[in-house]
Amino acid sequence: RAEPKKEELSIDLIGKNEIYGDTSHEVNVYVKVFTNSPFLVCMDLGLSQEKIIDPRYLWTGPDGRALEGQRYANVTETGKLVVMGFRESMSGAYTCNLSHKIIETTTQKETEICEAYKFMVYAYREADHAYQVFVRFSTTHCTLQTNSLFFETLKKILNSTISHLTCHITESSYKCHSIRTPKEGLQHELFVNFKVDPFAPGWEEVCHKVPYDCEDETNKRVQQAAERIQNFFQQLRYILTHEAEAVPTIQYVESSFSMTPIDSCRPGFGKSHHTHQNCASCCVVCGPGTYSPNNEVTCRTCASPRVREYGAKSC
Repeated sequence: RAEPKKEELSIDLIGKNEIYGDTSHEVNVYVKVFTNSPFLVCMDLGLSQEKIIDPRYLWTGPDGRALEGQRYANVTETGKLVVMGFRESMSGAYTCNLSHKIIETTTQKETEICEAYKFMVYAYREADHAYQVFVRFSTTHCTLQTNSLFFETLKKILNSTISHLTCHITESSYKCHSIRTPKEGLQHELFVNFKVDPFAPGWEEVCHKVPYDCEDETNKRVQQAAERIQNFFQQLRYILTHEAEAVPTIQYVESSFSMTPIDSCRPGFGKSHHTHQNCASCCVVCGPGTYSPNNEVTCRTCASPRVREYGAKSC
């Protein structure tokens, strides 16, 4: 993922797993944690199409030290940089100084040219997904004790339906409302809401088996859980309507089921549509002076600018 400062240049700056620099502005690059960065090319796209005489490349990392010889950095003989096993602490400015010669055809006079290219490289994670569910049931009256019993039973059934996916139901609640309708008169309905959460007890053990793609694994599982719950309510409507021996006092309200995805970020990461437009859906590492202590989607600003590292979980 790459985001140049000028949007119209974005396509030109990105080649096949290669991101070109630009002398006029820094180029933003987003690297998923634990993966290798794309090739950062120490020249712009135009210069890459020309012959270059005696090129020399000097790459420096966020700490200002030369990257040549560092075990986590691979610099090719043509000046392309790959940062391997990217972590949030590796985020920051990567600068390359390119020097090369221009030789006059007639006089053979040599002129040394120096150009600098700056890449702002950020670690990111995929957002963790959860799903908020809303559903309604009709009941004979709001004061019935059966309403509470039904709600608790419903939660148990839903949890057992998705427990094998290490997902569970959280933040569940219901309210009973009396509703006057023009044709049916006064009716009573249970407004039920809950969250399908991928972090049921035991989810860490699942992640240990796939530590580098933990978000991908939990997102896959919670999507399966959401699909199972959706199927459950489709079947519940049929069972209550067609297969129940006696008409239940509580009935599913037709077409009342809705499901909304909710994103969260791991501590040390957050979203910013303004700062990281080309990675707006990503959880990008919190920058210096900011932190994220929990699973919110925003990085908070520190009261004092003491935090200088990327990915801070506290000030």
